[in-house]
Amino acid sequence: MSQATAEPVSNGDVSSTAISTSEAQAAQDYWTPERMKAAIPGDSLVADKVAGPTVQPQTGLPTTVPAQQPVLRATSGPLTPISNIGKVFFTINGSGYVCSGNSVNSTNGSTVSTAGHCMNEGPGVYYKDFVFVPAYENGAAPYGKWPARTLIATSQWVNNGDINYDTGFAVVSTLNGKRLADVVGASGVAFNQSRGLNYTAYGYPAAAPYDGQRLWSCAGKATNDRINSGNTTQGIPCTMTGGSSGGPWFIGTGSNGLQNSVNSYGYNGVQMMYGPYWGTVIQNTYKTAAAA
Repeated sequence: MSQATAEPVSNGDVSSTAISTSEAQAAQDYWTPERMKAAIPGDSLVADKVAGPTVQPQTGLPTTVPAQQPVLRATSGPLTPISNIGKVFFTINGSGYVCSGNSVNSTNGSTVSTAGHCMNEGPGVYYKDFVFVPAYENGAAPYGKWPARTLIATSQWVNNGDINYDTGFAVVSTLNGKRLADVVGASGVAFNQSRGLNYTAYGYPAAAPYDGQRLWSCAGKATNDRINSGNTTQGIPCTMTGGSSGGPWFIGTGSNGLQNSVNSYGYNGVQMMYGPYWGTVIQNTYKTAAAA
């Protein structure tokens, strides 16, 4: 496994860390098909960042908020792999973890979106051995393994573990002289949009009843998180589990819309997936990554 040498750098709303060429190569070599299949869903790294169903009393609010029971639009899948959507893998404390990610349009043509908790402890250190595997399926990496050379997340996540800003962007190395977006394509992105939009979310759920080896999706109209009151996060009906963290939310139907959030967290017994609102802070983080 690689060992980081560069210290994280913070600049306003944006935090980043650089990864050396040797570290990137080590990460690419580390993630064998067997290790990818055995990786632990990254949702375990965010479990303490959101309140449970019982919240502290506030004026005008009940002490206990009941679980939501929405009319679900069935989670769809398993799906045929989509070239720009894939898995991200990383290590921390000697263990391998997995989340989901997406290639997004950028000046450098090498930018991947994911959840902040899929690259940094929040608060804490950046993870090691980070790679993006687009169109992953059953251990296969049809477009290769793209190691990160820079990890960039919101300072609010890196310094405070604030779930409202749970988004990060990895700038990956070229492979065989080609940029990621030129090989797999890249989604457009949108920021500061209206709340309550209809979304389609994608990811690789790995916790039961899923096995993490195929792509799934879910869709629906976003509503405010009523459980973790005070958050700016929104949720859509979804049954995807851990491992889907970091997967993209597209405005509208299907994967051709603009990306406007990522899978961030859920609650036991509540069939919803929540994601951060992509406002100015996350926009600035994206801009930093896109130009890196």
